[in-house]
Amino acid sequence: MSVITSLEQLDLNRSYSYSDYLLWQLKERVEIIKGKILAMSPAPNRLHQNISLKLTGHLLKVFPSDKCKLYVAPFDVRFPDENGNIKTVVQPDLCVICDPNKLDEQGCIGAPDLIIEILSPGNSKREMKDKYELYQEQGVSEYWVVRPEERNIHIYLLENGRYIGIAPVVEDEIITSVKFPALSFSTEGLYDL
Repeated sequence: MSVITSLEQLDLNRSYSYSDYLLWQLKERVEIIKGKILAMSPAPNRLHQNISLKLTGHLLKVFPSDKCKLYVAPFDVRFPDENGNIKTVVQPDLCVICDPNKLDEQGCIGAPDLIIEILSPGNSKREMKDKYELYQEQGVSEYWVVRPEERNIHIYLLENGRYIGIAPVVEDEIITSVKFPALSFSTEGLYDL
C-alpha cells in the first residue's frame, strides 16, 4: 500500500474512518464528517489567527488549568457513530472539554462543552450547515460562530436536542457564555489586525 500524501490519491466518494485518517501524510488539512473527506481552507489568514489568539487569551482567563480544558486547532475531535466506529473527525478553532474521560493522547472523543469556529472565506457554507448539524446531533451544548467579515458572533445553545440561536453579538458589545457565565468579555478590538 502506497503512502497517501495528497488528496488526489483518495476517492472523495468513498467513506473513510479515523483509522484511515491516521495513516495519511497529507500536506493539506482535512476533516472527515460521517466518512466524507472535507478539505479545510489553506492556513488561516492573519485576521483569523489574530481573532483566535485574542479569544484564546480570554478563554485562558476562565479555563487556566482547572477541570475544564481549552484546546486550539489543530486538535482532533472525534465523534463515534451508533456502532462505535469513528467516521467523523473535526478540528474546531477552539474547544473546551470538561469531562476528562473524553480526552486521550489523540485529542477528544465525544462532544466538547463549547466549540468556537472562526469562519474563513470559502468555508462559511460548510461551517454553517455541516458543522452546525453535526455539533447539534452530537450534543455540543454551546457553539459559537465568529464571522470576521460581518464582525459578529452567533451563539447557539442546545436545548432538547436542538440549537436555539440567541441575538448576535456585534463588535464592541459584551459577549457572555450561557454555559460558562464567567466567560464574559468585550469584543472591542477583536477584529482589529
